[in-house]
Amino acid sequence: MPRHSCYSSYKLCLRCFYSCSCTRVKREIPSTCGCVWALLVLCVFLFTLIWLYVTLILKNDIHNLNEEIFRLKGIWQDWSVVLITVAAVLASYSVVLLLISMCLVVSGQPLDLHWLHQIFVCFCIVLVSLGIIGLDLKWDIEWTAVAISLQATSPFLHIGAVIGVSALAWVLAGYFWETKNKVLKYLLPLVYIILVCALFVSPVFISSPCIIKASELPPKPWFMGHRGAPMLAPENTMSSFDKMVNSGGKVFETDVMVSWDGIPFLMHDETLLRTTNVKEVFPDHSRKSCSNFTWSELQELNTSEWFLQKNPFGTAGSLTEDQLKEAMQQKIPSLEEVLIACEKHNISIMFDLRQPPPGHPYYESFVNVTVNTILNTSIRHDLILWLPDDEREDVIKTAPGFKQIYGRRREKNDTNILYDVNLSYTNISLSEIRWYRGDNISVNLFVVNKPWLFSYVWCAGATSVTTNACHLLKDLTQPIWLMDPDSYLIIWIVADVLALVHIIWAFFVQR
Repeated sequence: MPRHSCYSSYKLCLRCFYSCSCTRVKREIPSTCGCVWALLVLCVFLFTLIWLYVTLILKNDIHNLNEEIFRLKGIWQDWSVVLITVAAVLASYSVVLLLISMCLVVSGQPLDLHWLHQIFVCFCIVLVSLGIIGLDLKWDIEWTAVAISLQATSPFLHIGAVIGVSALAWVLAGYFWETKNKVLKYLLPLVYIILVCALFVSPVFISSPCIIKASELPPKPWFMGHRGAPMLAPENTMSSFDKMVNSGGKVFETDVMVSWDGIPFLMHDETLLRTTNVKEVFPDHSRKSCSNFTWSELQELNTSEWFLQKNPFGTAGSLTEDQLKEAMQQKIPSLEEVLIACEKHNISIMFDLRQPPPGHPYYESFVNVTVNTILNTSIRHDLILWLPDDEREDVIKTAPGFKQIYGRRREKNDTNILYDVNLSYTNISLSEIRWYRGDNISVNLFVVNKPWLFSYVWCAGATSVTTNACHLLKDLTQPIWLMDPDSYLIIWIVADVLALVHIIWAFFVQR
């Protein structure tokens, strides 16, 4: 087949997909309506790409959303799979349309977007808009996580943006030299020039903690296992504790409740529905508060089936046969049992303490019961990181050896003694972390699961992180975003110069 025939067939195939028209046409300038739809496709591509980026960032905290939806609706689902899959499909569809439209412009073909594609493009806009509105209304704290991710990745996003914008020069140049519409002929290049100039100078305003010299990198944060190692074993179990110890965790972060007969035990949720087989063992009482069960009743429950059936982190399939057998034998552990294990392995413990519901025998004395349980064991008091604010002053008097951890930020005019803090990574700024560390105050940030976020807090100077992924983060030898300032300056200048040369060359060739 002749070369020009192949090229003609290629253009015809693109038109068939884009416009659902298989009629051959001569080279012509795209209509104004076609250009408007092409610009809309470009905007939708950027819109869906941004949403895909947001859904990937949400994955660090998606377990919180999964738990909340289970609490409200009783449905367990890894919603990150749904969100990322939908976002990826929308972004893929829009990028295909965008690439085809660019090819049609370069080859001088009409840009008459078919009505079916027009509907799908509008559907993309509506669906992503609903996702953004829903996130803003129900989970707006995640916008802080997105801002943090942009701070960490901005140097790399800048390079990608420069490459992408410079590639558009070929399409814009072709349209500029052929169009007779004087308004668009000069308006589009003007907007393009402003965008390019803004991108070229944007690194001046980029402040990423990981743009530092390797010699200035703070020590690697150590790990607090969030309910142990819940990716490798059922959360808040002895197996989860052992996996955390083997993964290098130094602190077991957990949740403590008091049973009806006064035994402190490990459990996060208000009910036993999510993490036990309470529906099978106590079908008439499955929605009761955890604290309204006696210790002997709690010991009848299995905490393993949900982990293997629901696979909350998508990791159960990677466990060996021995690990699966161990996971299937887990029960709800008492606080005393965990304290003995902490003493044996020289592991600290930090926990949230939940007050029993009204009418509970230990409704008023749950703090005293917990403290007495600790004091009745031989664990060193400095291994207890006391987090609960309830009756803190009394606890300090009763057990002055406990390390006090505060879940609030200290005001700058606070003249109290120094103490350690435990905060959400979304609830503290980079400058505050460095201010705390300058005062020799340890900063623990929760919950940090993904390498990108761990790299950020490492560069920021956090002392430790609470994580579900000790076994993954322990293998990082340096932050993944670490870059020498001088190297970034060179990359920035080279990228801008090459992009500028490419843009000028594109306009020259198209002419």
